[in-house]
Order: sequence, then structure tokens, then C-alpha cells
Amino acid sequence: MAKSQVTFNKREKEKKRLSKRVEKQQKKEDRKASAPGGGLENMLAFVDENGMITDTPPDPSKKIKVKAENIEVSIPKREREEKPALRKGRVEFFNSSKGFGFIKELDTQEKFFVHVHGLLEDITENNIVSFEIERGIRGMNAFNVKKWVDLPKPVVAPAPVSEVISASESEMDSSVDTQIV
Repeated sequence: MAKSQVTFNKREKEKKRLSKRVEKQQKKEDRKASAPGGGLENMLAFVDENGMITDTPPDPSKKIKVKAENIEVSIPKREREEKPALRKGRVEFFNSSKGFGFIKELDTQEKFFVHVHGLLEDITENNIVSFEIERGIRGMNAFNVKKWVDLPKPVVAPAPVSEVISASESEMDSSVDTQIV
């Protein structure tokens, strides 16, 4: 006759496994029995009119009806700010042998890539330039780049002195006339 394949060690491991399963089931039942409250009502949370989470339901008299069309689920559309087509900046870096560089806009301090194909005139580092921007493969690129030319400011000539004196005298004469009357 063949001997049984169940050894003492195997029986002991099986007993431990069964006892652990029973203990776990017992702990689960104890937790359910000692758990506070009656289930779903204790798990609900409400949001009040100020956006705070509370355990009391909201007052039905303060209820406001909202139309579904008025609810915006996405980010609201931003009005486009019209930027001038011509921008002004300073050449931060330019490598003429490789044919590229970077321009830093004076207003926003943003840097834009510039390639030699986008140049209208030769530029060097620290030049003040005017340019336009376009979306490139890796971001915004400057094109139509040329050196900035300041327009001469109009010269305002002072009025001749004789006209100023005669105008002030006529004002004084009229003020004297009104006082006499």
C-alpha cells in the first residue's frame, strides 16, 4: 500500500490558512456591526451657496433655476487682442555663418527665432529691428526683419511773439470793457 501524500507539515499549513480566513471574516463582520450610521444618508455631502461642502441639505427656497444653454463646460473664449503687425525688438544673438538667431521683443520681452531667409536687411547683434511673427514648426518665428528706422519727430515752431502779445492785449481790453458796463 502506498503512503498518503498529506504530510503533517501540509496539514498544519492548511489549518493556518483556514484559521486566517475565519479571522478575516470575523473582523469584517465586527466592522459592519460597529460601523456608525445608516448607510447612504451618512455618506452624502452637499454644497452650499458659497461652494462649501456641508452635511446638511440646501434650503429649497434658495434654489435658482439655470438654463442648460447658459452653462459653459469649456474654457471661455478669449477675445483676440489685436497686436500690431509690426513689432520692435533687439537682436539678442545672430550667427551669420549658420544663418539664424534670436530677437527679443522690447514690449513683452519674448524671444523669437529668426532665420536668414526671414531677413530683408543684414543684421548684427544688438541691432534694434522691426519684424513680424508667424507660427513655425517649433514655435513663433520672426520674418520680414529689417533695421528699425526712427521717424524724425515733427518740429513745432513757436508762435511769433508779436501775435502772442496782441492776443493777450485784446483779451485784456475785452475784460476791461465788460467791467465798465
